[in-house]
Amino acid sequence: MKKTLLALSLSLSALCSADNDFGSDQASTIKIPEIGSGVGLIDQQKEKIIGEKVYRQVQQQLPVLHDVWLEDQFMMIFTRILSHTQLGRPVGLVVVNDPQINAFAVPGGLFALNSGLITSAKNLDEVAGVMAHEIAHVSQRHYSRSQEAFKGQGLLALAGIIVGAAIAAQADSDVGNALMMGTQAAMIDKQLSYSRNQEREADRIGMQLMYGAGYNPQSMADFFETMNRATARVSYLPDFWYTHPLTTERMSEARLRANQLPKVPYSNTQEDFEVIKWYTAVITNQATENQLKTIAQRRNFAGLLALSVYYYRQGDYSEAQRHMNEAKQLNTSSTLLNLIQADIYLGQNKPDDALAVIEYKQRIMPENRALSYKLAEIYLRKNNIQQVEMIANKFSRKNPSDVVAWQYLQRAANLDKDNPMRTINVLRYRAEVEYWRGAESTAIKSLLHAQRLAKDNVSMSAKISQRLKVMQAERQEKI
Repeated sequence: MKKTLLALSLSLSALCSADNDFGSDQASTIKIPEIGSGVGLIDQQKEKIIGEKVYRQVQQQLPVLHDVWLEDQFMMIFTRILSHTQLGRPVGLVVVNDPQINAFAVPGGLFALNSGLITSAKNLDEVAGVMAHEIAHVSQRHYSRSQEAFKGQGLLALAGIIVGAAIAAQADSDVGNALMMGTQAAMIDKQLSYSRNQEREADRIGMQLMYGAGYNPQSMADFFETMNRATARVSYLPDFWYTHPLTTERMSEARLRANQLPKVPYSNTQEDFEVIKWYTAVITNQATENQLKTIAQRRNFAGLLALSVYYYRQGDYSEAQRHMNEAKQLNTSSTLLNLIQADIYLGQNKPDDALAVIEYKQRIMPENRALSYKLAEIYLRKNNIQQVEMIANKFSRKNPSDVVAWQYLQRAANLDKDNPMRTINVLRYRAEVEYWRGAESTAIKSLLHAQRLAKDNVSMSAKISQRLKVMQAERQEKI
C-alpha cells in the first residue's frame, strides 16, 4: 500500500527560548487561495480517510509521545493557524519522540512534529512557521495535485518513509536508512522541479497563515537560514533534503516577503516556551541533570519545573518537591505546575492531596484535557468509576481518535467488578485503543470477542456490530 507524505525535513542544533502570547488583527488583511475539492484526483473525503489511516499508522510505527499537556500546547497553535484556512476539523496532532528535526503534514489534517524540533527552536514563532508551511501543503492540496501531475505514481511511498524512519530513529540502522532512501530514489528525478514549486507555494502561503495568526513572519526566514547553516553537518539521509529542497532563492524570497509585511513583535514572554522546551527535553531524555541544575540555579522557572519533572521520573519525590516549592515562589499560575505537583503526590500514594491540587483548577477550565485526564487518574485511584467515565466519555465523543479517553474508559470498566457487562466493555474500549494505535486486526479481534459475549443483549450487540462494520471497512481502504 503506497501513500504520499508531504514532509518538511529540518536540521539545526541550538537550544534557545521564547513564547506564545500573540494577537490576530492581521487576519482580515490576508487572502489565502483555496484549492477546491474538484482539483486533482483525490477529493476531500478521500483525504480525510488518508489522514486517519496515516494517523493510525504513525501511532503504530513511530515512537509517539502520549503526553496530553504537550499535545495541547501545539494543538492550540495548529488550530489557530488552521482557522485562517478553509480546512475542516483536523485529524490530529502528534509529537514524535525523536531528536531529529522534522515535521510533516498529511492530507486530511494530520500534523506531526518531532521533539527535536521543539528543543531546537529559538522561539515559538519558529515552530509556528514550520506548522504554517506544512498546513499550506495540505490547504493547497499538494498531495492530490502531485498525484495528478505524476499520473498516480506519487512523490514518496509513505509506508517506506514511516517504517524506515521508525527503524532508523530507534536503532540508527543501515536497514532503516536504505529503506527510506530506496522509496524516494525511484521518483526523485521526476518530482524535483515540481516539489520545488510546491515548496515555494507553501513558503508563501505559510507565511501569510502565520502572519494572520499573529506570529512574526521573520521567524520563517530565520529558520531557513539556520537550516541552511546546519545542512553541512547533516549526515542522516542526505537524499531526504531533495524532497523539500532549501535553496538560496527560497531563503531570499522568504526574507524579502517577511520584510514586506507589517512588523509583528515576537511572542513577548519567553517563559512559556522555555517551559515547553525544557519539559520536552526532560521527558524525551534530551536534557541531563547537570544541564537542568545549571538553569535552575539561575532561579529560572522553566528550569526548576523541568528539574522537578526529572526527579519525579527518577522516583526521587523529595527532590522533586523541593524544586517544585522553589518554582512556586516564581509562578503559581502554570497549569503544568499543578499537573506535576499532582504526579508527585500520586507517586507518594496521596490521592487526596493530588485531588486538592487539580479539582478546583479543572472546574475553572473543564475543557482542558490535561487537567481533566489528571483528574480522571486521581478518580481511578479513589475507585470513583462514574466520574472517570463522565470525563472520558466527554472527550471520546468530541474526538473519537483520542486514545487517552479510550484508555481511561477501559481502565474504569476493568474496575467495575459488579457490572455484568464488565468484560464486554473492557473488550470494546480495548478495541478502540488498539484501533487508534494502529493495530487494526487486533482491534477487530477484540470486537469480535465482545460481539460473541454480547449475543444475548440486543442493544449492545447492535452497537458492537455497527462499530465492527466501520472498522472492517476502514481497514480495507486502499490509499
